[in-house]
Amino acid sequence: MRRVLRDPVRLIPLLFAGLILLGTLVLMLPVSSAEGRVTDPVTALFHATSAVAVTGLVTVDTGTYWSAFGQGAILLMIQIGGLGIMTAATLFGLMAGRGFSLRDKMATRVERDRLNLADTASLLRLIFRITLAVELVVALILTLRFATRWEMPWATALWNGVFHSVSAFNNAGFSTFSDSVMGFQGDWLVLMPIAFAIIVSALGFPVMEDWREHRLDTRRWTLHSRMTLAGTAILLVGGTLVLLATEWTNPDTLGPMPLGTKVLNGFFHAVMPRTAGFNSLNVGAFRDDTLVVNYVLMFIGGGSAGTAGGIKVTTFMVLAAIVLAEVLRRRDAGMFGRRFGHAVERQALTVAFIALFLILSATMAITAMTRLRLAEVLFEVISAFATVGLSTGITAQLPAPALLILALLMFVGRVGTITAATALALGGRDRPFRYPEENPIVG
Repeated sequence: MRRVLRDPVRLIPLLFAGLILLGTLVLMLPVSSAEGRVTDPVTALFHATSAVAVTGLVTVDTGTYWSAFGQGAILLMIQIGGLGIMTAATLFGLMAGRGFSLRDKMATRVERDRLNLADTASLLRLIFRITLAVELVVALILTLRFATRWEMPWATALWNGVFHSVSAFNNAGFSTFSDSVMGFQGDWLVLMPIAFAIIVSALGFPVMEDWREHRLDTRRWTLHSRMTLAGTAILLVGGTLVLLATEWTNPDTLGPMPLGTKVLNGFFHAVMPRTAGFNSLNVGAFRDDTLVVNYVLMFIGGGSAGTAGGIKVTTFMVLAAIVLAEVLRRRDAGMFGRRFGHAVERQALTVAFIALFLILSATMAITAMTRLRLAEVLFEVISAFATVGLSTGITAQLPAPALLILALLMFVGRVGTITAATALALGGRDRPFRYPEENPIVG
């Protein structure tokens, strides 16, 4: 056991699991529910997992079921889960002047996805400043808007503003409103700040580091940053156009809206499936072709080493480059004048394969135990694995075993498929030999 705890790759999943367990116990307390009663273990576990995994799937209404204490506990779990347990602990240590050891650096490096050990302290300070700045600005805008335009009491407006700001920046999608943000469909000053916080955090902190160091001198940006920004732009623009095209005449979503409101909500819902679960439209009323678009956006997700979920933009870009290189019969796959190493290509294929295997297995299991439509179950499963939090409205209808499956998917999706798989392979080692090479027929 001591060997497991010393290895950051194995330690990170255990820390997240420990936080989920602690959160479950807290949410089960009578003080956490608005009615002062004990919450059943499955409901508490599901919501604790959803909060720590910054997903946003819920079986009960966040704003009415949980008390102020319960909502505060959920918000704290979102913040810690979004930053990462080791990142948050190290940040607190730095603020207290403690510094941190090489072991802390290694654990934070694993949690934040292979960051440079030499720059760990600098990057963590950057993470703290960006997190604080974005959350404060967005909370201020939302608070003022809720209080002035929507005439909420200032205390209520402040709590809703802070809650949605933290939830948005951490890509969680939890909302204190029963209908998420559907009540603000035409309000640019509510939807756009939320979307802005989600986009910024979903880029990932390495991209922010590149921006801090090189600003608009893109020639000095890393390949990772170039790929993330290019992929993000393509997915946002493409997703918006496709969503507008598929839902433009839908009487239950965009159909009755004026032009400006249609564009606003089309863009908002192109941002959300890529890792955050807020919705300004009724997702359950989406047409089937729109759901398919959401499958793709949710599966890809956002940038690496941030708060986003999915297989990540760079993983998708690497896979696309591999396919293109094979089609064009090129020796190497790469982008922006750089080629990928074989280790990166293997890792991208591994992430995608594990993700598809988990999604298909969970979909088959949940479909077998319910009478729900395949399209709805698949949407829910991808949303859970990609830690998105969008739902067609079936979460509360699922039996306890299905909820536990979704909770496991959220956990794996937050910890990372590679980290989770490596953590399980406690005794895995490279073989001291290699077999003779022989190539089977493929395709």
